[in-house]
Amino acid sequence: MAGGASTRLFLALWPDPAIRHLLRARRDAWNWPRGASPVRADKLHLTLHFLGEVPSERVPALRAGVAVPFTPFTLSIGTPRLWHHGIAVLEPHQEPAALLALHANLSAALVALGLRPEERSYRPHVTLARRANNAVVPPEAEPILWQVGGYALVESTPGDGGAYTVLQQY
Repeated sequence: MAGGASTRLFLALWPDPAIRHLLRARRDAWNWPRGASPVRADKLHLTLHFLGEVPSERVPALRAGVAVPFTPFTLSIGTPRLWHHGIAVLEPHQEPAALLALHANLSAALVALGLRPEERSYRPHVTLARRANNAVVPPEAEPILWQVGGYALVESTPGDGGAYTVLQQY
């Protein structure tokens, strides 16, 4: 961004307090190795699209432009996995058609706004920790049934562990 202010953004399924509590309990069921960095409870979410740095003057148009058709759905989540590079996650048991449609509709909205969605395949998940290379994956527990009634545009502020601020709920 040549000289202008920018805002770091992402679109996500943002859990209500009850789901956040269940996600935190799943995070805490792991035995984290030294050096692991568990995600703070207030930051647990399921990313739909990471937008990165966006010129701040574009945020109002972006807020309006990512309002897309949405069908509420139930997300059954809870499969613990340890990905490459020490990323510990919870994956959905299946990917509901409504989740994939939301992801696709948001991709189209981003393109219409002149933004470029990530090119890698979408792998829905909740990140529980980073740098968890030697963590032992706990057994799978009862699924968390997340009644998804919307999504959010979220700002990520760097420094001091960072903070997430929901700019708009859809």
